[in-house]
Amino acid sequence: MRLKLIFAVLLSCLVCVVYGQKKSSRNRIHRELPDTSVVVAYMDSLRSYKVRLDSLSYVNDSLGIASEPDSRYFRLFAPLTFYYSVASRGMVLGEGAVDDVDDAIDKALMAAYLRSPERVVSTEEEIVKAGSLHEEITKPLQHKVEYVRSDDVVPETQPDVPLEIVVDKPNFWTFNGDYYLQFLQNYVSENWYKGGESNYSMLASATLQANYNNKQKVKFENKLELKLGFQTSRGDTMHTFKTSEDLIRYTGKLGLQATKNWYYTFQLIANTQFLRGYKSNDPAVYSDVMSPLNLNFSLGMSYNVNVFNGKLVGSIQLAPLAYNFKYVGREALATSYGLKEGEHTLNDFGSEFTFDLTWTFSELIKWKTRLYGYTTYKRAELEWENTITFQFNKYISSNLFIYPRFDDASTRNDDLGYWQFKEYMSIGFSYSF
Repeated sequence: MRLKLIFAVLLSCLVCVVYGQKKSSRNRIHRELPDTSVVVAYMDSLRSYKVRLDSLSYVNDSLGIASEPDSRYFRLFAPLTFYYSVASRGMVLGEGAVDDVDDAIDKALMAAYLRSPERVVSTEEEIVKAGSLHEEITKPLQHKVEYVRSDDVVPETQPDVPLEIVVDKPNFWTFNGDYYLQFLQNYVSENWYKGGESNYSMLASATLQANYNNKQKVKFENKLELKLGFQTSRGDTMHTFKTSEDLIRYTGKLGLQATKNWYYTFQLIANTQFLRGYKSNDPAVYSDVMSPLNLNFSLGMSYNVNVFNGKLVGSIQLAPLAYNFKYVGREALATSYGLKEGEHTLNDFGSEFTFDLTWTFSELIKWKTRLYGYTTYKRAELEWENTITFQFNKYISSNLFIYPRFDDASTRNDDLGYWQFKEYMSIGFSYSF
């Protein structure tokens, strides 16, 4: 008994000396741990201990074992702290007043104190200073969590409502058009010092387009251009009015896509006029309905133009193979259009090109140009139509039209040769859709 008492006293002194050396060494190197650090460390250990208790409760529930966690085990999971009760119980002689759980916890902590004194974070005194702390928790904490397993999935119920599915057929057609009606009036008195004569003129125009594009390499474009203009003048004593502009022209193009912007195309251009054409104080008829009628069929490739952010759009048609049919109903006009005297038709083969472009400079100015050329390598036709539109508002606009033309099958003029020119400027109503 005396040896046991001596051993306990020596053990207690040894623990105090080792811990005192550790504490003095720690105070020389580092400052004492702030109270807040002790509290934070214990809060973290409490969270960790709670997770372990939850896991243990879940396992026991799944196995059908009724058990309650013992909170005394917390000292083993908390930051290593030197508890005075551990050393005091070790110096009690005989049977102590502790149960098996306390005895096992004390032995584990004492082993940690002796083997790794440097891992002791704080003392019981520091914890008491940081906050109220009971030396022992005599009553275990009750922590009961019920877990509910949801294995059955409630099927979604579909309402018994009749559904009507409507599938709209895609519309690959687009339609647009331009219209304008414009006037020009000029009055000159009989005694005007520079001379001249009064005149009136009117011009109506309509351009209609219907285009098909199925977005699968097939395009079909249709354009119908109608123009009719009249003018009167006091100097013309033979005609109350005569035409200044007269055109019916259809352009159809069927294309099969070759690359992104190139198409293999078949193109048809047909044109004639509405009324007879006269000159001032001349009874002769210079043109008429179906006199002439031109039909041009061509095979080639077409390029879609879309540059300058969509401001310049249109198409370029290049056809190395073209067939041209010309019909003149009035026999007296045959020679004026390249036909032999007494004949009504002309058939020839050659090549053809068409540039049809629209350049929108701004909301107020737009330029439409059409350059058409056809040659049989014996004769040639070239037409370049230019219309510059000045749009003042939605319904008022002014047009400047410039039209040079070359045709070496017509009668040669002494001054201009085979070149012909036409120009006018008008103002009036316009509408687009």
